[in-house]
Amino acid sequence: AGRRGLDALVESISVLQGGALVASTLESDILPARVAGYRAADLDELCTSGHVVWTGAGALGGTDGRVRLCFRDQVHLLGGETVEEAPPGSVHDALRSHLAAHGACFWAELRAAAPEATDGELLAALWDLVWAGEVTNDSIAPLRAYVTATRGTRSGRGPVSRTRGARPRPGRLTQIGPPAGAGRWSLIAPLLSPAPTPTEAAHARALQLLERHGILTREAALAEGVPGGFAGVYGVLKVLEERGQARRGYFVSGLGAAQFALPGAVDRLRDAREAPAEDGGPLVLAATDPAQPYGAALSWPDSPGRPARSAGALVVSVSGTALVWFDPRARHLVTFPAAATDKRWAEALAMLVKDGRLRTAEVRKVDGNPLASGDVDDALRAAGFAEGYRGRVLRG
Repeated sequence: AGRRGLDALVESISVLQGGALVASTLESDILPARVAGYRAADLDELCTSGHVVWTGAGALGGTDGRVRLCFRDQVHLLGGETVEEAPPGSVHDALRSHLAAHGACFWAELRAAAPEATDGELLAALWDLVWAGEVTNDSIAPLRAYVTATRGTRSGRGPVSRTRGARPRPGRLTQIGPPAGAGRWSLIAPLLSPAPTPTEAAHARALQLLERHGILTREAALAEGVPGGFAGVYGVLKVLEERGQARRGYFVSGLGAAQFALPGAVDRLRDAREAPAEDGGPLVLAATDPAQPYGAALSWPDSPGRPARSAGALVVSVSGTALVWFDPRARHLVTFPAAATDKRWAEALAMLVKDGRLRTAEVRKVDGNPLASGDVDDALRAAGFAEGYRGRVLRG
């Protein structure tokens, strides 16, 4: 909180790198929560200058996916995990062969790889390779366009999209492809050389997990989807303990007995226990954010609703205690016990609209039931939510 500029973004990426992040929340929730006044141009600068590389880490339906951000010298250690089988298909094979033979290519050059395919077919195959971790782009712009585009644009039917058999008009630009195909595409395989040994990869992964979590538990490692689970890094963590680079102990009650921590993290945890600091107000994080422990390292608080670490959902907490879970798309609010005494969650949701992170915040359901008069409705009304068609709504 409070950090600004390119240095703050670099520091945030150094903590997040290698983790599978939901693409649609990367620039709307994850990075803005860490960098005050976050600017997309700063991430563009890091990517186009070659300092940061993004790789796909699996698709989420047909409109979203997970990505990993890595510094270029760490890609072969943290960004080369295969999460999906190589997608089959003639267009996929044509793209692989063309990129292997010609190196990095722009959209117009990729058209030559499969001239018989439409823009929609070519774009779909290209993104299949992206989510499989085979292809990346020098810019973050096509990823941004993919997760924000309409269905027509994503399928390649943009305003100047070229389809099979179309006859161009004289003087009209016909080679401009869809926004999700912009930039220069290349295979990730060259960035993964020289291939690290299993020990080198496990060592880098263990150090990164300690850097990200401070105190690493079995539950946190499982939530990250670490290859081999906690056992995959346990051997390295024991060596780090012997070298004095990490401590092993039972730092957090209720979690696995084998816990490893950075020395500084243990000291900070003790300070928080002995002299709790004043809370800094409500904190809104994406439900899938690595810093949001509920549903992963920690169980969800008791609730009549059914919260989940789903893409697009948000969690409002104060001093680590979850107050509510909110899904803007489903317009569903789930309340936890602490929300009954701390009503600041409503103002936190309102600030999402006032700050521009959400265009509209609407609550139609609470804990699985239609919104009714009561404490929740009163808190929303006090935060500025007006009466809507089926609930309470606040528009920007």
